[in-house]
Amino acid sequence: MRKEFMQTISELASKEKRLIFLTGDLGYNVLEPLREIMKQRFINAGVAEQNMVGVAAGLASQGLKPICYSINPFLIYRPFEQLKVDVCLHNMDVKFVGSGAGYIYGNLGATHHSIEDIAVLTTLPNMRCYIPFCNEDCPDVTRQMMRREGPCYLRLGTWTKPDGLVIPKYNHTRRLLKGEKVTVVGMGQVVNSVFKAVEILKKNELVDLFVVSEMPLAEITKELRESLDKTKRLIVIEEHVARGGLGENLARLLLENKISCGFVHLHAKGYPNGLYGSQKYHYKISGIDEDSVVSAINDIIK
Repeated sequence: MRKEFMQTISELASKEKRLIFLTGDLGYNVLEPLREIMKQRFINAGVAEQNMVGVAAGLASQGLKPICYSINPFLIYRPFEQLKVDVCLHNMDVKFVGSGAGYIYGNLGATHHSIEDIAVLTTLPNMRCYIPFCNEDCPDVTRQMMRREGPCYLRLGTWTKPDGLVIPKYNHTRRLLKGEKVTVVGMGQVVNSVFKAVEILKKNELVDLFVVSEMPLAEITKELRESLDKTKRLIVIEEHVARGGLGENLARLLLENKISCGFVHLHAKGYPNGLYGSQKYHYKISGIDEDSVVSAINDIIK
């Protein structure tokens, strides 16, 4: 999604002269075209993420529109105090763009993974998180984020949508597949596991699939509620830990809206065996790969 994000920001930067781009010394072979377009509005803050966020807050206080870019854990966990105090408490219009959602960086290990990012950020006042589910979804989600005044986070992964899939018009919750037996709600690139599971099952009519692209989730859409009323079965899947993620957020909304259904939560489990590997390996260990989704679907519709 980095390529699609950079193309979109390049288009916006050529029109919006208040836009300032800051990077924490990352993005080589990706950011150069943007640097040429933005020139003095492109700032390499170095390996100093706390300073980068503080500078961005100062720029925003003067009416500029800064974007801070790094890989997710360096962008969020290192400068958390500055995010909270400098940006969110004052509702500064700073955008944070993190590359490498979930387990993307694989065997680089926990220091490079971001499986708690949504939970951490949604505790902060005024912060809203935006999560594209595929490369082709990134431009619209990026524009939606840039239209919002206030602190925002864009969680970039990587996955090319299946041939023939038409991406619906943007909403915080969108239906991607229509089915009759089980409602599945996913967040981000891990919905790829659901598409693969549907292929394995060879029963497209089973799964009513929705994707969530904003957190915290403020409401259950009419379409999603109608689906749950029909299927009475819900599987939530996310490349994020259970605490503070989509599953917990959605469970709270179900209770508040008095919606009753079977509930299965597939989520990142961290490092249960103490080992690191590829993203695919961590999907399998956490039970968010296509085989795990197949098993979950078969179990819940028995």
